[in-house]
Amino acid sequence: MQQENIWDADVAQRYDTPGSGMFAPEILGPTVDRLAQLAGDGAALEFAVGTGRVAIPLAGRGVPVTGIELSLPMVEQLRTKADEATIPVIIGDMATTVAPGKYTLVYLVYNTISNLLGQAAQVECFRNAARHLTPGGRFVIELWVPELRKLPPGQTATVWQSDPGYIGLDTYDVLRQHVVSHHFRFDETQKAQLFRSRHRYIWPAELDLMAQLAGFELETRHADWAGAEFTAESRSHVSVYRIPPAG
Repeated sequence: MQQENIWDADVAQRYDTPGSGMFAPEILGPTVDRLAQLAGDGAALEFAVGTGRVAIPLAGRGVPVTGIELSLPMVEQLRTKADEATIPVIIGDMATTVAPGKYTLVYLVYNTISNLLGQAAQVECFRNAARHLTPGGRFVIELWVPELRKLPPGQTATVWQSDPGYIGLDTYDVLRQHVVSHHFRFDETQKAQLFRSRHRYIWPAELDLMAQLAGFELETRHADWAGAEFTAESRSHVSVYRIPPAG
């Protein structure tokens, strides 16, 4: 299934969970704080802006934010919260679509670079970020670390979250470096709701090589937006890449 078909009107209407999940203050607050710091006095461009989870509060901090988004239903949901003047959005693929202007910051959060299902497209995403940045500008990626260490021989799936009313599991295709995330939501009835999305997972070292091909240098890598140390046990990372300053 194409990505624009996965993120359809039904998903867009259910995507926002104000105050909980990825919208919880303890998750969203440090994200916006760090991005505002990195943008400085310049403008920011969000690849895969979605419904504006990050873009809207970042703009509220005084950072001009433009978005690129493939899914029209997600943008329509964003428009219920912010108009075009507040968050301009260009419809298109984050690997190839060009937004007007130059930016001190391009960012791509919540594992979304993995929605590009080929290595070449992921490299092009880095190059697209680079073409939008001023000298010294930064590209920030938030991405999970593949959990292949949890896969014993012959097993292809890992359960990464199990809560009352929710189970999240990933099925791996290690030959193609693909993973399908399955999200099951259920209640006391016998009916369950399933949402699935396909991804290409990327190891941190591979991500760094993609960055080098696009002219970036790794500036920092932490385990979260608050700056926790990235270790061999970290389940995700926030990596900041920088275009070398002019001169």
